[in-house]
Amino acid sequence: MVATVSLAVTGDNELSYGPPGYKGLIKEPYIFFLACFASIGGLLFGYDQGVISGVLVMSNFAKQFPTLANDAGLQGWMVAVLTLGAMFGALLNGPIADRISRRWDLLLANIIFLVGSIIQCSAVNIPMIFIGRFIAGLAIGQLSMVVPLYLGELAPPNIRGSLIALQQWGITVGIMVAFWLDYGTQHIGGTGDGQSPAAWRFPLAFQCVPSLILATGTFFLPYSPRWLMSKGREDETLATLRRLRRVDPNDPRIRLELLEIKAACMFDQETVEAKFPGINSRFTLAVKQYQELFFVRHLNRRLVIACLLQIIQQFTGINAIIYYAPQIFQAIGLKGNSIDLLATGVVGVINFLSTIPAIMFLDRWGRKKVLIIGAIGMGISQLIVGTLYAVYQNSWEDHRSAGWAAAVFIWIYISNFAFSIGCVNWIMPSEIFPPGVRSKAVGVAISTNWLTNFIVALITPRMLKSITFGTFYFFLVFCIILAFWVYFFVPETKGRRIEEMDEIFGGNQGVEDMARIADIRRRLGITVSQDISSGKGSLEADDKEAVFEVTHHEA
Repeated sequence: MVATVSLAVTGDNELSYGPPGYKGLIKEPYIFFLACFASIGGLLFGYDQGVISGVLVMSNFAKQFPTLANDAGLQGWMVAVLTLGAMFGALLNGPIADRISRRWDLLLANIIFLVGSIIQCSAVNIPMIFIGRFIAGLAIGQLSMVVPLYLGELAPPNIRGSLIALQQWGITVGIMVAFWLDYGTQHIGGTGDGQSPAAWRFPLAFQCVPSLILATGTFFLPYSPRWLMSKGREDETLATLRRLRRVDPNDPRIRLELLEIKAACMFDQETVEAKFPGINSRFTLAVKQYQELFFVRHLNRRLVIACLLQIIQQFTGINAIIYYAPQIFQAIGLKGNSIDLLATGVVGVINFLSTIPAIMFLDRWGRKKVLIIGAIGMGISQLIVGTLYAVYQNSWEDHRSAGWAAAVFIWIYISNFAFSIGCVNWIMPSEIFPPGVRSKAVGVAISTNWLTNFIVALITPRMLKSITFGTFYFFLVFCIILAFWVYFFVPETKGRRIEEMDEIFGGNQGVEDMARIADIRRRLGITVSQDISSGKGSLEADDKEAVFEVTHHEA
């Protein structure tokens, strides 16, 4: 006999453990701490991304690598080779994260990152720099894929957006620290010919410190409950949920969440068995699942949204600013390495501060509203900077106020980017896919980000040199596209459980799929009868052992 779990949710099917936004984060200090710690992976990404712009303009670096310092094309490749490695790291990481868990994948990525960092900071020739950056890029690609995936699977729906936004916050912290460390270390031995090699070697070596901290901490992180369930480790899933949610062990919300996770996993497993009977090879099955992402309609729709977010994010111009900010500020009339790095350091601070509102309020405001507001702000900024560039590109020195106005609107652009698509592009891919293909889909989406990043890093120096102000108009077009595309084609996902995304994107619509999910829910005894958003509810069972009978029952 199957005991029935008579639990329900509010009218919009929200399984709530508390309020959204900063109030929810305050109410969940444990999971907030876990998310902050895991977001050190984002810090590594941001640091390595930001440190190179300062290194490129240091005197001793130019002295030791004159060919690299004087060749804009080679500089573009030096910057871009990290993103090329990250593209492969993110794309290949899905099966790895499924195989060894999100937790141990973090450890593996940090080991690879340490190897790449050591090669970079000890480089004595150009090939060593390129090899070190490519290896570090592999690790950064892994981290950029697995951190939001991991946070999305740990988080309750009411603060999922805020927790995943911590990935972007970590990136901004890394960029800010890198800029200001560059600004300080450039004075080691002076800023001229006597500058010490430590001026650029130390910033490249320093990134090993947060990597070691994160690597050590992975031994204390919990497994993702959704990964545990996918491996059939049901008792551990329940224990982990209780540990993460910090509510009474008999709280009906825990039991409903457990059953919903199990239902999603069972549906995924039974669908795979039905679609691909007789396939025992993990590799063959993984290939089939990658194919499904492109050819199954509801998965294809999700993939298009996830990948377009990544492409548009890069083509709004963010990494053109991050990578080449010193050159841009120099072009608008600011002189000297110290002023360049100081202006760029302000970029890091603004990026950091502007991410905080997204962490606090994104789960209240919603993904769509934030994206549209950010697109409008970024577009206006690109328009004004491009126009100022067009008018004063040959006379910045005679119009210093125009140069500073351009700098201010670059900072306004950074602010709008940071609280909008800078956060949302990490959140949506990690929350919209079903469990069986989630890691692979996130890997494809994030590798798309890195591929686009690679392209932007290569073409930006050439664009700034050849079409100058047209570069900003080029990026403006994508800001406009973002606003219209989000308004008409991107659904809102705030506050919805990951297991509910099929209702938004059209999965489980076939007759067989509907019958299968209904049968699974019947076998698990999931019914709807009352509001449990406050933690109140009842089980139509005699005792808590009946819950385990439900969760283990197979009809």
